Amino acid sequence: MIEAASLVCGYGRNDVLRDIHFRVRPGEFIGILGPNGTGKSTFLLTLGGVLPYRQGSIRISGEEIAGTSQGWRAKRIGSVQQRTEISFPFKCLSVVLMGRYPYISRWGGYSLSDREAALQAMEDTGTIHLAERMITEVSGGEAQRVIIARALAQQTDLLFLDEATSSLDVSAKIRIFDLLRRKNGSGTTILCAMHDLNLAALYCRRLLFLKDRSIVLDGSTEETFKDETLSRIYETDVRVCRHPVTNDPQALFVPGAHHGPGSAYGGAAASGCGPGR
Repeated sequence: MIEAASLVCGYGRNDVLRDIHFRVRPGEFIGILGPNGTGKSTFLLTLGGVLPYRQGSIRISGEEIAGTSQGWRAKRIGSVQQRTEISFPFKCLSVVLMGRYPYISRWGGYSLSDREAALQAMEDTGTIHLAERMITEVSGGEAQRVIIARALAQQTDLLFLDEATSSLDVSAKIRIFDLLRRKNGSGTTILCAMHDLNLAALYCRRLLFLKDRSIVLDGSTEETFKDETLSRIYETDVRVCRHPVTNDPQALFVPGAHHGPGSAYGGAAASGCGPGR
């Protein structure tokens, strides 16, 4: 579905990522991880055709992304960026309906099916009660869920989410990721740039780590979520254990061990944590 080869991307003369080779199969749920400033947002913006790339190629469904129109991309990629600010007092329903824009004829308005898609997306994200409220009058977390609903209303085969739930409380965060899991189960391919390692391990079946301008690790969650690997990438002491309910790997962090696995804590078993290696 997505193929990137020899990709170089960045801003101006600054290469953020170099020589990237990456392939996404239909129906994957991928977490894009890594320390701050390693290019997660840049990577998603480039894959989505928002940020031009300097070298290489990106193909989505066989089409070179650089040669596609905004309308073509909007029918195939729904995206939620890290920071989306809407300063005009639109009703929340109107904001979600913007996700249906690629399907509106030049002289037409929103159809009944457009409104149904928007209302369903608001129902799914728990924002239906905000439909008639102004986007400028709701909380930051509520506004973010409206933005997520807008992306879902596009009804695309691809979803790109850049720290989409970072401003949400725990309950809302789990609700959104449960929803994403259901969408993925119905065939939607999802790429999420995230900082929350444990949330990624709970929901994503493949993890990709960026560091030093490149992909330093790419594999299944079980293969990549290891003590030594995470400690090396994040340069702090990370211990992996199992979630008591789902049995997914989860990360524990050792206070004061910010220099990595070679700290004074090295080697001691974390309390309550079984073998994660």
